[in-house]
Amino acid sequence: MKEYLTLADIQHDLRAGITTCEELVGQYLARIEANRHLNAFVEVYTDEARQRAREIDIRIQQGRAGKLAGLVLGVKDVLCHAGHGVQAGSHILDGYQSPFTATAVQRVLDEDALVIGRQNCDEFAMGSSNESSFFGPVRNAADPTRVPGGSSGGSAVAVQAGLCHASLGSDTGGSVRQPAAFCHVVGLKPTYGRVSRWGLLAYASSFDCIGPITKTVEDAALLLEVMAGADEYDSTVSTREVPAYSQQLKWDRPARVGYLRESVESEAVEPAIRERTRAVLDQLREQGHVVEPVEMPLLRYFLPTYYILTTAEASSNLSRFDGVRYGYRSPEGQDLESLYKKSRTEGFGDEVRRRILLGTFVLSANYYDAYYTKAQRVRKLIREETERLLTQYDFLLSPVTPTTAFRLGEKMDDPLQMYLADIFTVQANVVGAPAISVPNGTDAHGLPIGIQLMARPFGESDLLAFGTYVNSLTSVDENVE
Repeated sequence: MKEYLTLADIQHDLRAGITTCEELVGQYLARIEANRHLNAFVEVYTDEARQRAREIDIRIQQGRAGKLAGLVLGVKDVLCHAGHGVQAGSHILDGYQSPFTATAVQRVLDEDALVIGRQNCDEFAMGSSNESSFFGPVRNAADPTRVPGGSSGGSAVAVQAGLCHASLGSDTGGSVRQPAAFCHVVGLKPTYGRVSRWGLLAYASSFDCIGPITKTVEDAALLLEVMAGADEYDSTVSTREVPAYSQQLKWDRPARVGYLRESVESEAVEPAIRERTRAVLDQLREQGHVVEPVEMPLLRYFLPTYYILTTAEASSNLSRFDGVRYGYRSPEGQDLESLYKKSRTEGFGDEVRRRILLGTFVLSANYYDAYYTKAQRVRKLIREETERLLTQYDFLLSPVTPTTAFRLGEKMDDPLQMYLADIFTVQANVVGAPAISVPNGTDAHGLPIGIQLMARPFGESDLLAFGTYVNSLTSVDENVE
């Protein structure tokens, strides 16, 4: 199968008659079958994908195909798709089929994208390694003994291994960007409210974002352009006009870049990641950009604030999964109370139960002010500090993760170490700002490294343009090596 870097390349060959959507789908299906050991997909829509490919081929021939024609897409198992299963990687939703389609999914379908299947993820998007899924762990295609990152691990691996051209994931604390970094692909988290959350199974409603995982910034920009915008079904989505992101990818002026000092000085960050980050900073200086270290006095509070607030929201959001209305129902329930207890105990995995319990605790009457209220105040301080920095700088730069992909099972018994994998990514979700992960070379073991850029809210046009520029620098550097 020819390796296509961008959708534009695919569409060129489709128009030239070199390939067809049906041929592309057949090749992707063969690759999915050959790479089942990666466990990236939980369900593949084989017959449906072939039929839709034939329909899109006809539209291409007639000159009436949408702007995403030829895009074979995977969808994370937290996005609803009418008539298809959606389980959030959980036993609690066994057998559930969605009666409606998420707005983001519907919009890409309307532009003739082709969904080939739903992808494995950490249960209810809670995790940084894709090991908490009821369907088993996903494996990193760069080294199948290592994790792909999470929670959108299946979505990232599918793009990494060429099982589809792009994926739609969700990002609550880094769940698009962190696996993108571990898998050498591009991951975009938009501004909170830029893309409708209608049809996304909620983990933490004030943090959740839907974002694309792609091979290039160009394709991420096009997908965002299609998905973004007002939606009558989501009261939190922005009504701002959606720019033509895919047409604004040229960066041609000096930028002011602030980088997190700890990310290149802390011994907790792996040496290879520090070196690759410094290399990018040096290149930016050489190109005439202003590059300065910034201090984040509140850095130590990012993770506690994030986990207090997200577990509280998870405790509330996941109360609807009770074994009564849909999904898994324990056969051992003798009365309503035991039905609730047994269905939820048997239906949820360890990590989800842990977060529900933590969230219930911080929302309890005796501890609400001590934890939840205080965390909301700290969130406001973090937002104000970040906004101040983003008035001084165009972008904030850091590694995506402190380590490269770790081994399967390495951190499962130590949740705190697992949570530290999100140290550089949670800030964007806490403040609602857009951020992107682009590949930044590999370490001595060939494991991918990512670099993150954050911009001011609704600054996706600049973020995507500068992300394209930075990606061109890191790509040239990789080719030289």
